[in-house]
Amino acid sequence: MYLIRRYAIDEQSADALLQWLKPYEDFTYRQVGDWQALAGLSLKKSMLPKASSQYAQDLIDKMVLLIKEELHHFYQVLEVMAEQGIVYEKITSSRYAKGLLRHVRTYEPEAMIDKLICGAYIEARSCERFAKLAPFLPQRIADFYISLLRSEARHYQDYLSLAQQIAQADISERVAFFGVIEAELITTPDADFKFHSGVPQ
Repeated sequence: MYLIRRYAIDEQSADALLQWLKPYEDFTYRQVGDWQALAGLSLKKSMLPKASSQYAQDLIDKMVLLIKEELHHFYQVLEVMAEQGIVYEKITSSRYAKGLLRHVRTYEPEAMIDKLICGAYIEARSCERFAKLAPFLPQRIADFYISLLRSEARHYQDYLSLAQQIAQADISERVAFFGVIEAELITTPDADFKFHSGVPQ
């Protein structure tokens, strides 16, 4: 959502995007509303690309689809939690994404390219961890994780292809740079046990 609002759409479209996501954010961060009501929500307005951006439409097309899929996954997780009698609780984010984003360059379009590469790592690592965990879980959850990892695999490729398109040059050196940072984040001791955390302390 941040990438679309920051780089791709006009102000009216940005407001429409915020309104669409408000019920999700109210439930997620403020625990306001009923999670079952999230099922019927959809984006009513087309996103209008900024005229000044040559890559805005591609960014909108890929990221709006990604947002829709991630919100659907969130709803599916809430369904599974309800089935298992697990109460939703708000938790803080892990050090993982923050640790990656700390190394994003501060000037454009390099900042955007770096953010997309970070997004690719987050999705790819999710994909790997779903695959590693699935064989050890009850069948219902294992099947769900397998379905999620297929989406995550496509998402990380979308992030990388956008980064490559915007850079208009080889990004492999920058991908490798973030690879070193990401490797440290997942192999060093971590006191906060989350899906993307490092080695449990």
